[in-house]
Amino acid sequence: MPSEKKKLYYNRELSWMDFNARVLEEAQEKDNPIMERLNFLAITGSNLDEFFMVRVAGVKGQIRSGYSKPDDSGLTPKELSAALEKKTHEFMDRQYSCLYRSILPTLKKQADMEFRSPDKMNGEQLRFIGSYFHLVLFPVLTPLAVDSSRPFPTLANKSLNLAVRLTERGNKDEKCFAIVQVPSILSRFAELPSDGGVRCFALLEDIITYHLGELFELHEIKAVCPFRITRNSDLTIDEEADDFMYEIQKSIKLRKRGRPVRLELQQHADADTRKFLVKSLGVSDGEVYELPGPLDLTFLSKFASLPGSERLRFAPIRPTSPAGDFWGYTDIFEAIRDGDRMVHHPYETFDCVVQFIAQAAEDKDVLAIKQTLYRVSGNSPIIASLIRAAENGKQVTVLVELKARFDEENNINWARKLEKAGCHVIYGLSGLKTHCKIALVVRREEDGIRRYLHLGTGNYNDSTAKLYTDLGLFTCRESFGSDASSLFNVITGYSRPPEYRHFIVAPHGMRSFFEYMIRQEAQNAASGLPSGIVAKVNSLVDPQIIEQLYRASQAGVQIKLIVRGICCLVPGVKGVSDNITVISIVGQLLEHSRIFRFENAGNPKVYMGSADWMPRNLDRRVELVFPIEDERLRERAFGILDTLLSDTTNARYMRSDTGYDRVDLRGKQRVTAQLVFYRQAQERLKELKSIEKDSVLVPIHSADELDATQGKDEL
Repeated sequence: MPSEKKKLYYNRELSWMDFNARVLEEAQEKDNPIMERLNFLAITGSNLDEFFMVRVAGVKGQIRSGYSKPDDSGLTPKELSAALEKKTHEFMDRQYSCLYRSILPTLKKQADMEFRSPDKMNGEQLRFIGSYFHLVLFPVLTPLAVDSSRPFPTLANKSLNLAVRLTERGNKDEKCFAIVQVPSILSRFAELPSDGGVRCFALLEDIITYHLGELFELHEIKAVCPFRITRNSDLTIDEEADDFMYEIQKSIKLRKRGRPVRLELQQHADADTRKFLVKSLGVSDGEVYELPGPLDLTFLSKFASLPGSERLRFAPIRPTSPAGDFWGYTDIFEAIRDGDRMVHHPYETFDCVVQFIAQAAEDKDVLAIKQTLYRVSGNSPIIASLIRAAENGKQVTVLVELKARFDEENNINWARKLEKAGCHVIYGLSGLKTHCKIALVVRREEDGIRRYLHLGTGNYNDSTAKLYTDLGLFTCRESFGSDASSLFNVITGYSRPPEYRHFIVAPHGMRSFFEYMIRQEAQNAASGLPSGIVAKVNSLVDPQIIEQLYRASQAGVQIKLIVRGICCLVPGVKGVSDNITVISIVGQLLEHSRIFRFENAGNPKVYMGSADWMPRNLDRRVELVFPIEDERLRERAFGILDTLLSDTTNARYMRSDTGYDRVDLRGKQRVTAQLVFYRQAQERLKELKSIEKDSVLVPIHSADELDATQGKDEL
């Protein structure tokens, strides 16, 4: 099966599994604080859930439809499905080995915490779970019998359930089954009375199982098996429907009843119960995963955030406030007029983005606000400001992307609230997702109309901005403003895609731009001119981009790629990719920014934006990549790339066999890029404060400081 083609293009699904394995390595890393290790383990579970719901479901759909064409890696859907099942079973074995052999013993040793099953509880703890069951659980539980008159229930995707095999008292030969759903509305674990200084916890399913007899008093319980199903959740949406929002809502409901693609069972499940579940759910043996511990490890994320366990987690990264580029300003528009501004989240506060929209909403000279929203937080201050702006009579246009996977319901709710407030809401473009991150503020000033912009690499989400690394540019350059207006005209109307002066926009010009820039570097190398490419993306999948990178490597271009997740390019292949290195950085924060540097014959250019090197980003989405033209900010962007490439702690280097190795620290200094950025942000703010302290004129940085100063004057 291995072929030359396969050697040069690694399958995206298998590459994604390798990425999740790198996250699992962080759970296995003994130098990481124990609660962080638990959190990384939870993330691997959450990642795997979404992978099954979308990617694995897609492969199985191809098989059912009879599609048998090999992909770019040379694998047919059947071959890929078999490889994924094998790799996933091995991965889940590693998850539970990590939990039982390493994490739980360390939790007991370092934190005096442990989970106890009822057979390990003392009398006080048993009395506690008895009281908890009767007062809290019993009123919520609903046992569902399964027989000829009561069919197998439609169970929610990812819900945790107990399958119970029973016999009627007095009739031992009759087998019957029931389902008890573990309530997801309650915490998955309960804290028990401590025992000798040890904090003890019990899982909800263990408490329910221990008291199941009280739910089936007329029957004898023969076996209990926790199980969980993962369903196909990839929406199929009719984008030509008259009511697009209704079509999305209808598809969301169908997602909850999608075809099962995975059945997780407690290991050593009763044979009759296993057979009953497999038949009732219509899954194959390869789709059954028998696990030695608690199902659904995502609950460990909440456990890792237990009050009182702060010392067992990473020291928090607290964003500097204000962001360094806005030091000394209370008027954000004045700051942007004085020059382009760059912010690096979460090392620098996201509040400057929030304040950009908030100040625009209240500013009497602001005439209009236009913004794209892909994923926003549940209590978004940006949306609150957009609503306020509309109430203040400003023209507010918002593109809310309803097709943002797993955020559809949240975005529908926000879209309705925005419309109700008087905003003009666009629901995306037919056939395309709008993924670009751009906010445009149109302001009337003494010298005419001025357009202020925020352009970003990440979502307008104040919650994820604390966990994801992203970059944002603020500018009021007229040429950028003109491009922004043209882009919004394309999104909201019937305008033909224009010739942008600075923006690179998908789906009409981004692919050709990147391919041209890569070819240009190859030509420069062949001509003996300075050449080189550094690119930081979340995923590298696109076959045409990969082919261009291979050609550039063969021409002598040194190519350094920072690819957090999927990488289908294979580095280090003799005669093909000798000059390409690939690193993946997985650490405390999720690397999310996209940055592209081209040496350009000694006059290097740098671009940032929302697009990865994937077919969907280049061909099927509205994406935006923009240049950094201010010399100071360009140097800062180059420094960010250099720091990432110098990481020796969280970086893994991809081998030519598609495996990954950590950096050999022998003779090298330990460098954690994320902590370097954090320290730089802190030191920069400290330096600015020091300069201010020595200044005769002390600027005011916030409205609170202004009020305090005025109060002193009055006294």
